[in-house]
Amino acid sequence: MSAQPYQPSALSDVTVSVDGDDTVVSFPRVLPYPVEKVWEAITDPEMLAQWTPYTADRNLSRTGDAVITMLTEDGAPEMSLPVTVHVVETTRRLEHEWGPDELVWDLTSVEGGTRVALTQRSRAEGMASALAAGWHLCFDVLDALLAGEPFGPIVGERAREYGWDALNSGYARQLGIDESQVW
Repeated sequence: MSAQPYQPSALSDVTVSVDGDDTVVSFPRVLPYPVEKVWEAITDPEMLAQWTPYTADRNLSRTGDAVITMLTEDGAPEMSLPVTVHVVETTRRLEHEWGPDELVWDLTSVEGGTRVALTQRSRAEGMASALAAGWHLCFDVLDALLAGEPFGPIVGERAREYGWDALNSGYARQLGIDESQVW
C-alpha cells in the first residue's frame, strides 16, 4: 500500500501526565482481533518488524534481557538497544524498556476484539504529541497487518507521507499543548 490511499484513523483518547522527570503518555486503541493475536503481534520479533520501528532478538513473552533493534525506513537494522523485559502476564500485560523509555502494554478482551492500552514513560520532554502520533501510525499499520492487508512499518521521515504532521498537531490540540512547542 502506498501513502496515497492510506488515511489515518480517528485520534485516540490519549492522556498525558508528568511523574517526576518522566512524561507518561497513555495511548488506548481497540483492535477487532482476539487478544491472543494482538499478544503475538507485540511479542513476536517477526511480527514487530512488520508494524513497529523496531524488532527484537527474541520473543518478548518472557522476562529477562533482550536486544531491540531500531529499523530504518527500508527495514534495515539501524541501532541496537539492550533492554529488559520486566513483567509478562501472558495475553494481558507486557512491560519492557525501549532505550531509556519504558513501554507498558495492557491487553483486555472486549466485545468484538481487544483493548490495548499502551503507556510510554519517557524522559523526552515536549514529545507527548509526537509519541502519540507515532504510535497512532503504528497501530494503524498493526490493524492492517492483522486484517491481512500489511503495508509495512512507517519509519522515520516516511511518516510525514502518512499524515504524521497532522496527527502530531491534532494530538497537541487534544492534549492542550501549544503547537509552537511540539516537536
